[in-house]
Amino acid sequence: MAKRSTPELNAGSMADIAFLLLSFFLLTTTMEQNQGLPRRLPPMLEQEEKERVEIHRRNILQVHVNSADRLMVDGKPMEVQLLKEMVVTFIENPNNEETKPEKEDKEVKGLGIQKVSKGVVSLQTDRGTSYSMYMAVQNEIMKAYTELRNTFSSAKFGSEYNKLTEDQQESVRGMYPLNISEAEPRDTGKSKKKK
Repeated sequence: MAKRSTPELNAGSMADIAFLLLSFFLLTTTMEQNQGLPRRLPPMLEQEEKERVEIHRRNILQVHVNSADRLMVDGKPMEVQLLKEMVVTFIENPNNEETKPEKEDKEVKGLGIQKVSKGVVSLQTDRGTSYSMYMAVQNEIMKAYTELRNTFSSAKFGSEYNKLTEDQQESVRGMYPLNISEAEPRDTGKSKKKK
């Protein structure tokens, strides 16, 4: 019996085609990049400056999210949807209330000496806080600063903040600096066992 010959496939050209397809998809596909949260770290302080830094209680808005995703603002329960207005009122302090932040005379680039709020939003979460709740709280805080900046921009420059020139935006940021303090998450949801 004679041997049957089977035609062979040239696998080299298949590898070339697969490589070209892979290269094509790698070059034409766009990847979504995670931007992160825009936060500015405070400058390093010398030892003697650390001892002199003092923040009055009235200048801090304490925002706490527990492990059950419940929001507390200055020790009182609050719905996430109401946080934006609370932050706006706190930073603005329109009636100069004694329980809300002080305002200090500060040199603002392009605007001269202005009354700028000393208010700081202090955010504390638990280790069990869900990521979606954390982001919802962050979004509400950022919406508050966006609203403050847009309101001031419209009144001073006749346009929204994101449509201003870089110098004008810097002036608005000087009036409403992003003062958010974020503490390390803590474990408050677990009870400690007694020995």
